[in-house]
Amino acid sequence: MRAFLHALLAIVLATCAQAPSRTAPASAEWESEIRQFEAADREHPPAPSGVVFVGSSSIRLWPSLERDFPGVPLVNRGFGGSGLGDVVRLADRIVVPYRPRLVVLYAGDNDLAAGRTPAQVFGDFRAFVARVRRELPGTRVAYISIKPSPARWSLADHIRDANRLIQDYTRSDGSLVFVDVYTPMLDASGRPRGELFVADGLHMNAAGYALWRELIAPILR
Repeated sequence: MRAFLHALLAIVLATCAQAPSRTAPASAEWESEIRQFEAADREHPPAPSGVVFVGSSSIRLWPSLERDFPGVPLVNRGFGGSGLGDVVRLADRIVVPYRPRLVVLYAGDNDLAAGRTPAQVFGDFRAFVARVRRELPGTRVAYISIKPSPARWSLADHIRDANRLIQDYTRSDGSLVFVDVYTPMLDASGRPRGELFVADGLHMNAAGYALWRELIAPILR
């Protein structure tokens, strides 16, 4: 029975890691933003071998991203309130064309809020890694852990579980990096540090991004 369960788990994980169709279009919700990226790239093509920041609004709304990492050729491809599955589906349009040396990914927060499980978020991360490996075998992936926010503190157990699954997976591969922002964003009582967030309790202010900068900078160097 134990052997059967291990075999079944392997099949499930392999299925989760399968990359979606490369021809899958962006949903109407995101298509406008993606086309704006593509138009900007035609006008000012980014240099290859840089760093791509991709993911949900925590990336999209990072106002000082380029200033925070001077001398690093980077592009910001955060879009909307996207989920990790959206990033996987759109990787051929918002990651692969840049041929980056490093992808910095933040997503999964919105997925859990929408009812997806930690195991599903982990499966989407594996699918993203599989896509990058297939198209960009020399590219590293740094995953920023799902942050603890006051507005979503009810999801804390799911957040910790998803982070743990992804962190354990990254330990087995030298091309993957796990950036733990969850722990330093907690106060002494183990709850989210309110001073790192804007009034909505979900998105970060300058202090929150300053903390992320300090944690991510060593990876970019």
